[in-house]
Amino acid sequence: MIDLLIEARWIATVDPDALLKNHALAVDRGRIIDLLPAAEARSRYPAQQQISLDQHLLIPGLINLHSHAAMNLMRGIADDLPLLRWLQEHIWPTEARHLSEQFVLDGSRLACAEMLRGGITCFNDMYFYPAATAQAASEFGMRASLGITTLEFPTPYAHDADDYLRQGLAVHDQWRNQPNLHFTLAPHAPYTVSDNIFRRIATLAEQLNLPVHCHLHETRQEISDSLQQFGERPIERLQRLGLLDPRLIAVHAVHLNAEDVERLATAGCHIAHCPVSNLKLASGFAPLELMRDAGINIGLGTDGAASNNRLDLLSEMRIASLITKGRTEDATALPAAEVLRMATLNGARALGLAHEIGSITIGKSADLCAIDLGSLECNPCFDPVSHLIHVAGREAVSHVWVAGKCCVNRKKLTNAEEYHLEAALALWQNKLQFRPE
Repeated sequence: MIDLLIEARWIATVDPDALLKNHALAVDRGRIIDLLPAAEARSRYPAQQQISLDQHLLIPGLINLHSHAAMNLMRGIADDLPLLRWLQEHIWPTEARHLSEQFVLDGSRLACAEMLRGGITCFNDMYFYPAATAQAASEFGMRASLGITTLEFPTPYAHDADDYLRQGLAVHDQWRNQPNLHFTLAPHAPYTVSDNIFRRIATLAEQLNLPVHCHLHETRQEISDSLQQFGERPIERLQRLGLLDPRLIAVHAVHLNAEDVERLATAGCHIAHCPVSNLKLASGFAPLELMRDAGINIGLGTDGAASNNRLDLLSEMRIASLITKGRTEDATALPAAEVLRMATLNGARALGLAHEIGSITIGKSADLCAIDLGSLECNPCFDPVSHLIHVAGREAVSHVWVAGKCCVNRKKLTNAEEYHLEAALALWQNKLQFRPE
């Protein structure tokens, strides 16, 4: 007797890149124990629960490689602005007035609900009060990698860079034994972190064996300011300070020249590609084709809902593919199977979790997402993986499991009602709408 048997019309395993028809997945104690033809599975594995998904594509749970979960409460608060004006005139002043542990808890709960309903089972976050985000992820049963966020300037959360690190490391010590929670060191960006703190983060990353999660080369101004202040591009500066290595997850990486790409590739760094946020903030088009050709591991992120304005990885997959085809004038560029790998296994590799998640592989955790392709809008269906990228939207997500636990059942969250999201959202909207001059 096993815990769960899931039969599906199609299963995309990702690693290896296979599409299985009319197969079943046997899950016990949160792990995948077998993958075999459905008829054989029914006779071999009596299950406490058996689910038949006869119009569905079963994929690994999606991995959001870059998010600011609590910023869901600021969705749409300042649109149609470039990055630095958006930050300096709207986001940072709003945070100065309203940022609190309750703000982060409620915003992260909203983000977890949205991500799960869109098939995201794991997110890599960078924000303040990480204990509140840890609590929200635990409540919703999600897997999360929590950033020990570090800046040089004060916020309601911390006074200076030392304070950010002290508080973040305390949260790391408090939560690190939770099986679904992981951590990164998260210096915000080269323009908000000093050389001394970057050096300290490099040392901590080596001592604690943690990834480093940092915005990098997001805008042209970031690069020009760095050249003026330091006499070198941000990537050169991070290399000088000991940050360019396989632990680094470089977020955005929009403005890269050939030498930048070579530095990242040689060092074994990872990229969190956020195409929608890059477009909405008019940051530019990341040279994805150059990074891919250099062998850099690239995952997909949404960024925060304040700059996207959705935590929708299915949209990110489609837009990433289309932009790359358009930039290269090559219709074969970034095919569906590759972009699905970016949203799953590549993200897991960047986080150091590829042994646990990112593919439908015997022995791995049962982090899974089922996409209903039975609607009129999704038919006829000749290639379900292509349909996943170019036809289906997040509204087609019907079931989501994290470590074998069902978090979304027939498009409904299994435990969201107890957190009274609607009431909390109404309260925060009223607070944030009032902006004293």
